[in-house]
Amino acid sequence: MYSESPPPHSLRRLVRCRWESAEPGPKRIVPDGCVDLVAGAGQVFVAGPDTTAWTSVFPPGTRLRGLRFRPGAAAAMLGVGADELRDSRVSLPDLWNRRGATLADEILSGRDLADAMADIATEQAAAADPVVERMLAHLAAEAAGILGQGEGEALAAGQSTHPGVRPSSKAAGQSTHPGMRPSSKAADHSDWPPAQPSRSERQARRLFTLAVGYGPATYRRILRLQRAIALAPATATLAELAVAAGYSDQPHLTRECRALTGLTPGAYFAGRLTPLPNPVGAQGNAPSPR
Repeated sequence: MYSESPPPHSLRRLVRCRWESAEPGPKRIVPDGCVDLVAGAGQVFVAGPDTTAWTSVFPPGTRLRGLRFRPGAAAAMLGVGADELRDSRVSLPDLWNRRGATLADEILSGRDLADAMADIATEQAAAADPVVERMLAHLAAEAAGILGQGEGEALAAGQSTHPGVRPSSKAAGQSTHPGMRPSSKAADHSDWPPAQPSRSERQARRLFTLAVGYGPATYRRILRLQRAIALAPATATLAELAVAAGYSDQPHLTRECRALTGLTPGAYFAGRLTPLPNPVGAQGNAPSPR
């Protein structure tokens, strides 16, 4: 079970949604560009943006609730660069020390996450850098060019087709709990096309990485994968899916799927594609009812 609800009006410039879930047990979670604040299983933690898939380990029936930040907003809200949270899970007490521990206790005692974060937003969260906003808008337009305006904006805004949280390692420079994997800090050498009048290309790319968690090239790859996931139910074959989602060809889809999900497209998209029914008379039979 998973459900979303709008955030309070005061947080809508920073938070895309509130969500709740009852975990079905171990499941594969693929990168979606999100940063979430999550409460459940006796802990409150920040799940940073992922660059590869992981398998959740929450026992069946674990109830989680969270806030999903808008791209570029988490760094301002949390007071730490999103790249420091990449491929990691950081407890709120580790992130904010005594204040974080107090807030975590309140949340675990039943306080609403949005209510708990409202004061923090008022105190320290600023609007996203206009350079980052322009870059995100450019990526949203790219997604909209294939999916249509509404779907493209939703994907670029970090809408996950695999809701949940990501148990991994803590931020760089902090000790890790047993079982948590170390964070990945792979360099992202992207060629960002639009020139920024007030910043060099290098500065703009660094601002984007600080705000979003990785550079625009990695973010674009994740959006493309999310496009493929969104389009799969209306697509019959992997070759068609590759073209529809914006890959150069099916081998390109295969490479990216392996890198981001840990599975081949045949394995990951098994049961997701929807083959078109045979037309009436194609083999002397009417299409099977669905």
